[in-house]
Amino acid sequence: MTLSSPAGLFRIVATAEAITWALLISSLIARAIDSSLAGLVSISGALHGFTFLSYGAMALVVGINQRWPILRQGFGVFLAIVPFATVPFESWLRKKNLLDGGWRRDQSSDPRDQKLIDKAFRWAINHPLLMFAGVLFAIVVVYNILLFLGPPTTWFN
Repeated sequence: MTLSSPAGLFRIVATAEAITWALLISSLIARAIDSSLAGLVSISGALHGFTFLSYGAMALVVGINQRWPILRQGFGVFLAIVPFATVPFESWLRKKNLLDGGWRRDQSSDPRDQKLIDKAFRWAINHPLLMFAGVLFAIVVVYNILLFLGPPTTWFN
């Protein structure tokens, strides 16, 4: 499995999301023990936030490629909120063969390939640098909006 397959990309990003959860939780514990380590929370929080958004984007991209129902895609994105849940989700998807196959670069005889979303997706998959730049740009925009809003614990105060 490599970045060249949906399964490989999803596994890497799901694992990275879980690792950054561990870093963030460890930093929060370290800060509770010694307040002089508060800077660790900022660093691990920023890293986790970016990875969290990257995982969400990849759950959508891979979900579209694999033709998951919208609820499965949404559930995959939602699981990023639950610490370490992305790894068992990826494992479940793999066991159910829901990550099998390559990127859908070419139109098939499947009638769903006629849909606008599928045509746009194939175009994006066939232009990986532009797709990567677009997804990265969207992640950076959302990331900066969330930075502006501040920690989630303060959003509704």
